[in-house]
Amino acid sequence: MERNDIIDFKALEKELQAALTADEKYKRENAAKLRAVEQKVASYEEFRGIVLASHLKPLERKDKIGGKRTVPWNCHTTQRGTSQDEATEITQVKTLFQPETSAEFYRDWRRYLRSGPERYQALLQLGGPKLGHLFQTDVGFGLLGELLVALADHVRPADRLVVLGILRSLAGTGRFTLNLSLLSHVERESCRGLFQKLQAMSAPRSTKGGFSQAEWGLEEQPGVLQEEERLLKELLGVYRVD
Repeated sequence: MERNDIIDFKALEKELQAALTADEKYKRENAAKLRAVEQKVASYEEFRGIVLASHLKPLERKDKIGGKRTVPWNCHTTQRGTSQDEATEITQVKTLFQPETSAEFYRDWRRYLRSGPERYQALLQLGGPKLGHLFQTDVGFGLLGELLVALADHVRPADRLVVLGILRSLAGTGRFTLNLSLLSHVERESCRGLFQKLQAMSAPRSTKGGFSQAEWGLEEQPGVLQEEERLLKELLGVYRVD
C-alpha cells in the first residue's frame, strides 16, 4: 500500500466525534425548544434561556457544594487555547465550507465562521437550494436570525438574486413561521434592513449610494429583474416585513 493510500484513522475518529457532538447538540436544543413551546413560556428571553441551558444537568444527591470539582459544571464556558492542528482545521473549513447535514452546518458555522464576511461568503457559496435541503426539517434554534444578520450586513447589488434565492429557500424550511416569530428585536431590525436594501437595489437607474448603473445591474437583464421583483414582493409578505 502506498503512503497516500494509508487511512488516517485518528483524523476519521476526530471527525466522527465532532459530527456526533454537533448532532447531539442539535437534538438537545431542538428538544428544549419544543419543551419551552409546550410550557408556553412568557417571553422570548425565557425561551432562549431554556434552550441555551439545555446542556446543563441537575445536581445529584452525591454532589456537595464547596467540594472538590474535577469536572467543570458548565463545560461550555471553559476556555482553552487553540492548538496548531485546530488552527489548520479552521483554515481548511473556511476555505471549503461544504456541510452535508444540518448538524455539520451548525458545527462549522458556530465554531469556525466567526466574522460577518466569512459567514456571508459561506451562504453565497452554498446557495439557496443547498440550504433548503440542509434545513428542510428545521433551522436550529437562533440560527435563522444569525443567517439574516449576515445577509443584511453584507448584501451587495451583484448578489441580489442569490440572496433572494437563499431567503426563499429558508422560508420553505420546517417550522419557519415559529422560528421567524422567535427572532430577537435586533434580528427583526436586521431582517427589515435587509429587505430595505434589496428594494433599494432595484429602485433607481441613476447612480445611487456610490454604485454605478453597471454595478446595480439594472439595464442588462429586464426579464431577470421582473422575476426578482416578483420574488421580492412575495418574500416581503412571507417574512412579515411592513
